Amino acid sequence: MEGPILPMVELEHKAMWAIKTLNFELTSAGERRLLDLHELEELRKNAYDSASIYKARSKQYHDAKIEKREFKEGEKVLLYNSRLKLFPGKLKSRWSGPFDVVRVFPHGAIEIQNDDSGSF
Repeated sequence: MEGPILPMVELEHKAMWAIKTLNFELTSAGERRLLDLHELEELRKNAYDSASIYKARSKQYHDAKIEKREFKEGEKVLLYNSRLKLFPGKLKSRWSGPFDVVRVFPHGAIEIQNDDSGSF
């Protein structure tokens, strides 16, 4: 029964020897580790705050550059296809049209129609 206990005692002895030779105190090491964790958490929080401030400012800058467009019935407009992927060597435009504005809805949507196709 004493066989399994002996390696544990040897391990504890080696740990105590390492602590004594390095003049290492467990309580001060624990406190230092806790301070390091708090400092790391503070750095993470500062980085998060800086990123959110940057995101808010870039959104504000982007929104300031957007021009408000108001369409009137009877105007001619071009339709921009944002989903069109251009391949190298292809000279296809993302713009199609012209279309006539048929109706303007109060929330900003418009109904357009082409001579060839119906309105949408």
